[in-house]
Amino acid sequence: MKKFYVVFFLILFSSSFISAQSVTLNKLSGTESCSAQKQKMGGSGLYSIDSELPHSFDVLNYAVNIDLYKCFLSPYPHAFSSAVDIKFKVDSTLNSIQLNALSASLAVDSVALAAVSFNHSNDILTVNLNRTYNAGEIVDVKIYYRHKDVKDNSFYVRTGFVFTDCEPEGARGWLPCWDRPSDKATLNLIAKVPSTVKLGSNGRLADSTKIADTIYYNWISRDPISTYLMVISAKVNYNLDIVYWHKISNPNDSIPIRFYWNTGESASGLANIETKIIPMMTYYSTLFGEHPFEKNGFSTLNSDFGWGGMENQTLTSLCPNCWDENLVSHEFAHQWFGDMITCGTWADIWLNEGFATYCEALWYEHTGGSSSYKNAINADASYYLSANPGWPIYNQSWTIVTPNTNTLFNTAITYDKGGCVLHLLRYVLGDSAFFKVIKSYATDTVNFKFKNSLTADFAAKVSQASGQDMQWFFDEWVYQADHPVYQNTYYFFQPDANTWQAGLTVNQTNSYFFKMPIEVRITFKDASDTLIRVMNDKNNQFFAFNFTKQPTAIAFDPNNNIVLKKATLSLSSTVPVELVSFSAAKENNSVLLKWKTATEVNNKGFEVQKSIINYSSPKERGWENLGFVDGKGTSTNVNEYSFKDMVLQSINYVYRLKQMDYDGSFKYSDEISVGGASTPEKYLLFQNYPNPFNPSTVISYQVPLNSHVKLNVYDALGKEVAVLVNQEMAAGRYEAQFNASGLSSGIYFYKLQAGAYSDIKKAMLLK
Repeated sequence: MKKFYVVFFLILFSSSFISAQSVTLNKLSGTESCSAQKQKMGGSGLYSIDSELPHSFDVLNYAVNIDLYKCFLSPYPHAFSSAVDIKFKVDSTLNSIQLNALSASLAVDSVALAAVSFNHSNDILTVNLNRTYNAGEIVDVKIYYRHKDVKDNSFYVRTGFVFTDCEPEGARGWLPCWDRPSDKATLNLIAKVPSTVKLGSNGRLADSTKIADTIYYNWISRDPISTYLMVISAKVNYNLDIVYWHKISNPNDSIPIRFYWNTGESASGLANIETKIIPMMTYYSTLFGEHPFEKNGFSTLNSDFGWGGMENQTLTSLCPNCWDENLVSHEFAHQWFGDMITCGTWADIWLNEGFATYCEALWYEHTGGSSSYKNAINADASYYLSANPGWPIYNQSWTIVTPNTNTLFNTAITYDKGGCVLHLLRYVLGDSAFFKVIKSYATDTVNFKFKNSLTADFAAKVSQASGQDMQWFFDEWVYQADHPVYQNTYYFFQPDANTWQAGLTVNQTNSYFFKMPIEVRITFKDASDTLIRVMNDKNNQFFAFNFTKQPTAIAFDPNNNIVLKKATLSLSSTVPVELVSFSAAKENNSVLLKWKTATEVNNKGFEVQKSIINYSSPKERGWENLGFVDGKGTSTNVNEYSFKDMVLQSINYVYRLKQMDYDGSFKYSDEISVGGASTPEKYLLFQNYPNPFNPSTVISYQVPLNSHVKLNVYDALGKEVAVLVNQEMAAGRYEAQFNASGLSSGIYFYKLQAGAYSDIKKAMLLK
């Protein structure tokens, strides 16, 4: 909204800015002009947005007979008379229903059919029924009503032009209805107008009957519609063009696309859209399933609809002369996402607007290539990052109480962040899986097609269609506010003559951690480079990459795939270290630590603690700190340090290693007993040594009880490559050798299972 007003101001007051402004206007004519229009149309006016009414029925059809004849004659009143027959199915026992009907706009005269009386106050129409109806019964009520001669934000009249514009909850201003997006119904509209008027609406034109100076238009939508998507667009001497799109499934069958336009509009702009709509419909049909409706179309309105578009089902409203390809690509995508599949509540509005915003970028990609796509996504992300109001895409409270339109249609969140989240989903899943998921969603006739969708429904569909649990993705990008702020560090190190190491610590300073796959590009001295992708699944995570040639530069997310982020990358002043061994011995009364520069483990130092075991109560311990070793050395030699300590032969001592992680936090591991008892007190799997290794390495482990022990090795795809141990073993400490001479370089995982204990560690084979 802010960008819209800035641009508008500059257009008015700076003629020298016009040529430079064209790109921004082009952008605004799609996503942002749509957002600006919806904020403008619903931001003020006579109708109020209120909380959910009790709803124990399902509307099946609205049959509207509306007399608009006088609205087209001077002095062009807003008053009209109408009747609506509402057919509904009872969900639970009821003897009355409540509907939305704006008191300031509508006057109800009488009711008929199964309705016997009514009460209309405070924008609620209560219709009393002739008896109590049970679940499953079908009921028809008829309501005779009038629109008062008032202006509101739903029904517009001016100088021979009549149209409706209803999102989010303006249908109640011209039609008694249950005015929430979740109750979709078919529509049969009969409209009386002067014979000089062309009138478009939803669905197909069943007939138009001319009697003297009057035309009765009968529009029928056999596909269910949410009330905010029901539309009337009518004008004296409206121009009408019709083009036809031939179905992919049956080229002999065609769908009409109707273009209602005003005299004086750009002929070339209109002709361009009439040409482009055919390949656009084919492209979207290929991606999302064949165009779902029996007709489609566009109508340009007057200056009362001053900016952008509104995706009314099968007849999109556009601002005057707004034959803009980007705007059309956005609004037309709504026919699948918003109209065919409609948000279940207003908390799910991003499933409409985020999808249309993303489809606008997809159309850029289709017509201009990947660079055009990325430019569009980057522009969306840039605006979000500059204008983020700080709330999440999904807000639970919006399911009950609809927010004001400036919030509901916020450009940064509902549109731009929503679209960028779909880009991020594509990045996480990959192109093949992503487009498979979206098409599966759009063609799911059981759950979504011609129905409604909740955010939770879509998230579950993504997991089901992709074959992987993606709930974490929605938890962080949709249900949480904001975005990751990375402050990453790196180092380069040469541990020996033929090996170089690049280390990266990925750190987020935001309060909520965003798990994401990250890409790292390493550039080498010989000018070659490699792109590495790893999963960043915890904060302050350390990654080390080993090479046989010298790295000279490192880039985090070099292709800016994680577009919703801020990130810095700086050289680390220290190199982390890896523990090699930790041992204790009675013979020389010592505890020995050995370490070297890190590869996978991520420590800054070690603290050794000692405890005396009380045999009568072995779990009661008092830990005594022996000392701390700073592990920040960069020597290529193995470092070691020995703690001297008196050992009493009759007492069992336990030494515990306290390791400092790279983020400064501590963890405890590797308890070693010395003295009276030599049996380990707990199961432990140790880091292999050496690591990286070529071709063999030693894996140590301990078991405190006689157990069946399994020690297996797997490759990065989870395929078992070795069984090192699979037998009953007595309590004790053991070593197993893993020889990988027949395997290729890469990451391997070894897993210990003993009793109820299970642990997995990672090893790197570097040939």
